[in-house]
Amino acid sequence: MAFDAEAIRADFPILQRQVNGKPLVYLDSAASAQKPSAVIQAMVWAMEHSYANVHRGLHTLANETTEAYEGARKKVAGFIGAQPDEIVFTKGGTEAINLVAAGLGARLQAGDEIVLTEMEHHANIVPWHFLRERQGVVLRFCPITDEGALDLEAFQALLGPRTKVVALTHMSNVLGTINPVADLAAMAHAAGALVLLDGCQAIVHKRVDVKAIDADFYAFSGHKLYGPTGVGVLYGKAEQLAALPPYQGGGEMIGQVTLDAITYADPPHRFEAGTPPILEAIGLGAAIDWLSGLDRLAIAEHEHRLYQRVREGLAGANWLKVLGEAPGKGAILAFTVDGAHAHDIAQILDRYGVAVRAGTHCAEPLMRRFGVTSSARASFALYNTEREADFFVDALTKTQAFFA
Repeated sequence: MAFDAEAIRADFPILQRQVNGKPLVYLDSAASAQKPSAVIQAMVWAMEHSYANVHRGLHTLANETTEAYEGARKKVAGFIGAQPDEIVFTKGGTEAINLVAAGLGARLQAGDEIVLTEMEHHANIVPWHFLRERQGVVLRFCPITDEGALDLEAFQALLGPRTKVVALTHMSNVLGTINPVADLAAMAHAAGALVLLDGCQAIVHKRVDVKAIDADFYAFSGHKLYGPTGVGVLYGKAEQLAALPPYQGGGEMIGQVTLDAITYADPPHRFEAGTPPILEAIGLGAAIDWLSGLDRLAIAEHEHRLYQRVREGLAGANWLKVLGEAPGKGAILAFTVDGAHAHDIAQILDRYGVAVRAGTHCAEPLMRRFGVTSSARASFALYNTEREADFFVDALTKTQAFFA
């Protein structure tokens, strides 16, 4: 049965509004997805009916909120095939990656190598550069092909006796490329390296089983997964989390504190210093409940059809350059228009009510790889429709006419 995007739109209040006198066509979900009523209501209910700080309180509200917060951890674990004690709540995918980089950096030495790729988001580049600057760690970047696929032979060649960490994206936020992460993880493990995957895009569009992939760490954010901002997830194999030192110090992450010494809590609480993102975690749990009630395969097929419909609608546009044509890619269209800056394209499209992203998409090395300074990006989600896809094609064609 085909996925009914028109029906699901009723779950998203914001999609009923207009922008510049036009119905909103939201094609910026790769940056941040809109929120269904189930998420909004769960957070409002928690604030209105049962809110307190978690864990250490003994009164009823504290117990209820702790149960809801830890319940969200169990939902996340089930969603990706993990155990609850392997799930750390962070303030976002970026912090999750930084947590791992800081922890692993404590045991890396000058000359140790970290393998990344040319398609990484800055969140999976900059934290490793910190280790390069401060400790002399060597960063090695796997190249990509002209169609935007990872060069697997080059990846294998980069792995060696000094490789300690392989950190790469599961799905590119610009190209839409979906990397064969299980195979890459096996190659990395054979070389003795740990594997961290940036799953911020993939978690939205694919079923993820961290055990099947055999990732040591898997990071993603809540706000792209139809949940709130301010919350992210770090999955880590139990033995790998146990080997990491704390990332921040404060309440909750301790075992015992004296004037002379300190002991630390076991994971995951070791990495959740201070008051955690309580309401945000509850909202993420609601998002997972809502999404889990839908046919994920049908959603993926729907998103792919939208992407293909747009590509077919723009097939004769010789003024368009698309970044990323790897087989099996996700529903992300990054593009440039001859004679026009990406920012101008986005602003004119906004006049038609079409929201797209423009800039480097936090992927400057990737922009340089394709010889551009910026691009526009339309990203498709489960609530987008064929009507919107056609409207986008028409609006982009009219926009290009300004620069012809």
